[in-house]
Order: sequence, then C-alpha cells, then structure tokens
Amino acid sequence: MKVLLLKDAKGDDCGQDPYIRLSHPECYGGLIFTSPRAVEAMELCLEKHNKTEVWEKCLKGKWNAKPVYVVGNATASLVNKMGLNTEGENCGNAEKLAEYICSRESSALPLLFPCGTLKREVLPKMLKEKGITMESITIYQTIPHPGIQENLNSYYSQQGIPASITFFSPSGLTYSLKHIQELSGESIDQIKFIAIGPTTARALASQGLPVSCTAESPTPQALATGLRKVLQTQGCC
Repeated sequence: MKVLLLKDAKGDDCGQDPYIRLSHPECYGGLIFTSPRAVEAMELCLEKHNKTEVWEKCLKGKWNAKPVYVVGNATASLVNKMGLNTEGENCGNAEKLAEYICSRESSALPLLFPCGTLKREVLPKMLKEKGITMESITIYQTIPHPGIQENLNSYYSQQGIPASITFFSPSGLTYSLKHIQELSGESIDQIKFIAIGPTTARALASQGLPVSCTAESPTPQALATGLRKVLQTQGCC
C-alpha cells in the first residue's frame, strides 16, 4: 500500500512543499514520472492546496510546453488524464528512460522528479553523468499493507502452495518474502517466481530466488504472455 508523504526530499515541511515546485514550471526544463503513485500524489498535492483550478487554467499549459518523461503506459495514462502530453513511456524502466532523456536536446534548467522514498539512484546518476541536472522531491512513502500477512495466510490455507508468484516491485518482495518463505517451507522450490521488469528480477535474484520469467514490458499483456509460457512449460495450464 502506498501512503502519501507530502514533503520534499530533504524532509522539510510546508516551506518546501512539493506544490511550491509544481507552481513554478518556469524554473524547470520538464517533468519525470516513474510510477503511477507519483502522479496520484501530485494530484493530491494540488487538491490539498485547493489549486486544481489553477492547474487547469494556468499551470497545466506551462508544463505542457515542456517535455514530460514517464515510465510505462500506466503512468502515462494518469499523466495524460491530468492534461499533459508524455514521452518515453515505451522505454519500460528507469534505465532506458534515462538513456532516452540523454538522447534528447536538454534544457539548461533542471528536470523536476516527483518520486517516492524508495526511489533508485540509477536514473539520477545516469542523468548527472551526462550533465543533465535534476531536482527530486519526495512526494509519497511506501509502506507494507497492514493485512499482508493475514492475506497470505488465508490464501495458503485455502489454495495451498501457489504455482507462481508475481512481483511488481522490489518493495513488494521486501515486505512479503519472509511470510512466503515461512508459509511455503521446503515447497518454495515448486513456485515459479515472475518479475514485472529487470529491476524486480534483480531484487529476486539478490534474495537467491530463481526468476522463471521477466515480462518483456511492464504491461498486463506482456506479463500474461510470460506467465502463460512458464505455466504451460510446467504443465499448469
């Protein structure tokens, strides 16, 4: 579960509220969104300050005159609903998006990057190496769902050992792996572990778990195709 944390990357309070940054598009060369949660947090930030109308009448147009880079179609869809045009959604992950941004003509102004507390440093590092400046603002916090252990217990008691488990983020793995290991016991070797992308696949591998499939792109269609292949090979469908 995602809990929104409306503060900046340094942890300051209202003096450095994300809205202050969002209300000054003239200070930035564009926006970067790497998750749907960041977009949702941005919308809540505008609502919190009763600035939704200001966004529609003024800020949206100013930001739309600048590039808005995103990872994945899900993130792009939410950004589009806010009235912004996007690019880079087909890159698939932050590393590829960084490469895409570096291939574009860059502004002397920094890019604004609303992100979560668990953001990876790959994208900022790659941009910095290419001389592209960026400002990060922490706009949401990731915490485990309070019912995760109870929900897993319920599934295992009713369904038994799952044929496969799909992870959509490294944080999802972090918050659930211990419970999965305890419930699966020695039968954990029977489970096919699936990753939505290379970052999550690396997180699985770092825990010593074999990755049976990594979706070719972070979309439901690509994930379903990968799952089908893995389970058909196993004789599960």
